[in-house]
Amino acid sequence: MMQHLLYPPLFPAANKSLQHKFDKSAYDLHRMKVKSAKPTIDMTPPRTYNHLSLNVTRKPAMDRALQIQRENDMLRDKLSHIMRTTGGLDNWNYYDKKSLDKERRRSELLRITTENQMILSRLSQVRPNYNVKSWHDDWLRTLRLRDSIARFPRGRENLQKGEEKQDKSNSGCDKKQKMNTDATPARAKVKTESEGNEKKKGTNKQAETSSRSRESDGQRAR
Repeated sequence: MMQHLLYPPLFPAANKSLQHKFDKSAYDLHRMKVKSAKPTIDMTPPRTYNHLSLNVTRKPAMDRALQIQRENDMLRDKLSHIMRTTGGLDNWNYYDKKSLDKERRRSELLRITTENQMILSRLSQVRPNYNVKSWHDDWLRTLRLRDSIARFPRGRENLQKGEEKQDKSNSGCDKKQKMNTDATPARAKVKTESEGNEKKKGTNKQAETSSRSRESDGQRAR
């Protein structure tokens, strides 16, 4: 209470108590200004922006992935519960499948089968319009006419083919005989003579056939 008496004023004053109050208020004002003074160097951290910390474009995809993961977890839990228990819902429907047009389709099938049977019976009862026997007779008649019109007899070619076959068979037999004649020279001489006679006979036959063909050609030319 008596501090104003001990207070030495810096400037001359008539009342030391009042001067003390004035100086104290000025000092408090100064301290308040010092406390509220701003620093010349900004040491505070920089301002954070939401668009840098949170990517808005990726947020829907992340939300969708989280939702899918959550649904998968729920589905897995449900399936595990169903596998462990019989399930809480009986959704089996015991009923026979019925078709609305079953009778119509059955009647249509019966109609088609009856028509097919009728067509089959008609086809089986139909008689042929062409006579195969008459065709065969006509063909034989054409063969006879062709043989009569031909310049050379038609059967001569077949006879010549038969003779050639016989000659081939005879030549095969001759080869076998020649193999045996190496041991018996006497038999070989006899066989060579028989072969010569057969060749002469073959040449005579050919001459006869050629003469006959010439005679037939001359008669036709007349």
